[in-house]
Amino acid sequence: MNYLYIDGIEVQVVRRRVKNLSLRINQSDGTVLVTAPMRCRDDQIEQFVRSKAAWISQHHQAVLASPMHLAEQASPEEVRQWRAIVQVGTELLVEKWAPVLGVRPKTLAYRNMRSRWGSCTPDTGRVCINVRLALYPPQCLEYVVVHELCHFFVRNHGSGFTMLMDRHLPNWRESRKLLETYTLGDGSR
Repeated sequence: MNYLYIDGIEVQVVRRRVKNLSLRINQSDGTVLVTAPMRCRDDQIEQFVRSKAAWISQHHQAVLASPMHLAEQASPEEVRQWRAIVQVGTELLVEKWAPVLGVRPKTLAYRNMRSRWGSCTPDTGRVCINVRLALYPPQCLEYVVVHELCHFFVRNHGSGFTMLMDRHLPNWRESRKLLETYTLGDGSR
């Protein structure tokens, strides 16, 4: 891995066994990353990056304003505040959804996670929720809570799981898309 400085932009270059150049913006810190074929010359990479300058600028600004970036810069006090917000919201949502779904988790846990919104361990009855959900609209927390409760019945994300989500929370895809748009999408171009 090496770095190039192109028109004031620091670009991290990773050479791999790929056919084409690809560009992405790291969602947590805004780093510009180019994946290039092993024998691609630096001048070709520079030309590619310059041709994507408008896209880089637009997406870099969006990343810096995103909840994921804000979460990476958060103080321990902010994380504690998120935890309190998410804990109250989750407990209310479990009270609402547990009777509907016919399941009650034994343990609710809360963590500041970078790559997961939640997790469920049906064998122990534990559900863990990401405190970063405090940065998103309430419908996103509801989606994650219902999603994890549905895992008590279906452990994978196959058609049975999708049918269960559709039956109980028909607009779940909109909430998932909100989460993906602002965070877990890789910003690839």
